[in-house]
Amino acid sequence: MNRICIIANPAARGVRASLERLKRLSRNVVIRTTRGPGDAEAQSERAVDQGYTTLVAAGGDGTINEVVNGIGSAPVALGILPMGTVNVLAMELGIPFNLVAAWKVIRGGKIRLIDQASANGHLFIQMAGIGLDAQIVERNSRQIKQVLGPLSYLLTATQVAAEKPPKLRVICDGRPTAEGSFVLVGNGRFYGGPFSLFKEADMQDGLLDVCVFKHMNYLALIRYFRGALFGSLTKFTDVNYFKARHLRVEANRHVPLEADGELVGHAPVEFSVRRRKLRVLVPE
Repeated sequence: MNRICIIANPAARGVRASLERLKRLSRNVVIRTTRGPGDAEAQSERAVDQGYTTLVAAGGDGTINEVVNGIGSAPVALGILPMGTVNVLAMELGIPFNLVAAWKVIRGGKIRLIDQASANGHLFIQMAGIGLDAQIVERNSRQIKQVLGPLSYLLTATQVAAEKPPKLRVICDGRPTAEGSFVLVGNGRFYGGPFSLFKEADMQDGLLDVCVFKHMNYLALIRYFRGALFGSLTKFTDVNYFKARHLRVEANRHVPLEADGELVGHAPVEFSVRRRKLRVLVPE
């Protein structure tokens, strides 16, 4: 018997208004709301222990990340009701943003096995970053994001770009592979929304896609943004793009790490991936 538990983040954009609709759509389904950072993971762990076979993340990428970490290696299916500021995984998997349509996907029961990536043991599903984007996440408070939305990231990026960048070294298979100012590691194609940053990414190939950016200043960031927008980023001579199963990123100072948009630690970072270990409900 399929037992479904919905983990809903009431702080995410659109969730409060959707909870009553969820209750009407999902009779005989348990809905649990989170109380703050980390609670979605804790509630997911409890739901797994209680025998639920499907856990549904109702929120943004941060909520999904916590639910994924709560599931861990358990043979439980992940469902997605995309809400919040951004939901990149829903874009990646073609999950509709309409609540009723997304619920039909969950009820449809079609499972796709996708890769399970990790950074220093913390699981992530879409992407992770060391340096620039993690510094932006670190400085962007929830209050600022709620007031300014995506503009908050742009304003913080201009502040970070004006500072001296860290020196990062990427090591694969025990050998130095690349050096740069910030590093992005992708499991899927998209980054930060509809930007196909990791053009060759495949969530079922057992490989991580790695972008090492040499520079971090205003002009370089504008070039990188345009390259991501028009799909030419991997052709830049100051961007090193490659695939790896395992890699280590070291830094010359205290540099933050983000995974799926949430701060989860600092360099040095060990990345790895387990092929097709996460069960996700997707459209037919």
